[in-house]
Amino acid sequence: MKAIWNNTVVAESDDTVVVENNHYFPASSLKKEFFEDSIAQTTCPGKAAPATTRCA
Repeated sequence: MKAIWNNTVVAESDDTVVVENNHYFPASSLKKEFFEDSIAQTTCPGKAAPATTRCA
C-alpha cells in the first residue's frame, strides 16, 4: 500500500492496519523527509493511538 500526496509517495508498507476502510501506516514506513514531529495530538474514539507526526 502506498500513501501518495501531490503525486509523491510519502509512505509505503505491506503492513498497514485497516480501520473503517482507512489504512494506517506504521511509523517506520513514513518517508521522514515529508514529515516532522509535532507536540499536537489527535485522537479518534475506537481507532489507533494518537498521532504525533504531521506533514511538513
